[in-house]
Amino acid sequence: MPHPFLASLGVDHPIVLAPLGGGPSTPELVAAVSGAGGLGILGAPYLSPDELGDACARIRERTARPFGVNLFAGGHPRAVDADPAPMLALLAPVHARLGLPPPAAPALPRDPFPAQLEAVLEARPAVFSFTFGVPPPEAMAALRARGIRTIGTATTEDEARALEAAGADAVMAQGAEAGGHRGTFLGPFEEAMIPTLRLVRAVSRAVRLPVVAAGGLMSGADVAAALRAGAAAAALGTAFLACDESGAPAAYRQALLEARTDRTVVTRAFSGRPARGLENGFVRLLAGRDDAILPYPLQNALTRAMRAAAARAGDAEHLSLWAGQGVARVRALPAAELVARLVWELTEAVRDVRSP
Repeated sequence: MPHPFLASLGVDHPIVLAPLGGGPSTPELVAAVSGAGGLGILGAPYLSPDELGDACARIRERTARPFGVNLFAGGHPRAVDADPAPMLALLAPVHARLGLPPPAAPALPRDPFPAQLEAVLEARPAVFSFTFGVPPPEAMAALRARGIRTIGTATTEDEARALEAAGADAVMAQGAEAGGHRGTFLGPFEEAMIPTLRLVRAVSRAVRLPVVAAGGLMSGADVAAALRAGAAAAALGTAFLACDESGAPAAYRQALLEARTDRTVVTRAFSGRPARGLENGFVRLLAGRDDAILPYPLQNALTRAMRAAAARAGDAEHLSLWAGQGVARVRALPAAELVARLVWELTEAVRDVRSP
């Protein structure tokens, strides 16, 4: 039986599509996971309000089941004092090889969250999840008034307590194994690299909210382990990157499917924020050059042209290949088939535990 939190949403299985911000997150992938009885979450931090609304409409065209939307709710600086010259010098030859104009220092963009939140309130998904902090009280109140349930990302017990105090409905406990950006917002991320199952146990003791486990979970047996640790559900992101409905570029998919070990690295190279992924040429180029990397979101803006050109050229050495531990177990399947496989594996794992 699903956890009461999932049952209240109308979700059949304790399987959540972790938000995959950027290209991999498509309405088709979200709809397929939700339609199969899981909870699909659209990673929308880089979408404009209009694009976000259109994406939600496309999801609803494909499924009547509940889904969620994820945004970055914090970590956007009001001002940045950083010299872009060293980074521009490192990036110039890369641009030349990719046939791009010389890189130019980006301007600090406006925080997109307020306008994006208005689009979420208008679209009224079943769930709103957020990363990098806690939305202001008025935002949480507006979401509550629209009947939208909230899931905040925590990498420590203290962050989970902050989410509970802010009125979140559930906590996504992001373990050290998770791919993509670290969601840490209280203290240095290095002090929040807690293994997933240990974090789930700690957060389950620290707060009364339902906990969604995230980080390195790739199979139904992994989901079962997360539930035994106290989670209400498990969020899988890397596991869905090679699905037919994923928007990951071909070179990204190939790199994932060719991974023979679970070796990943945490790097600030692409966005300025620490994120876990496969090591490639650009990560190696910036290794030991933290002094040159611009703060988020400037570094993210500066590397966008490189990443787009690399995707077009099939060049995996200059793509952000976000992936979690367990990447060597990625399966290339239609998303609904993967959900069904995960449910079967979960059932078998539970049966094995219960067998005398």
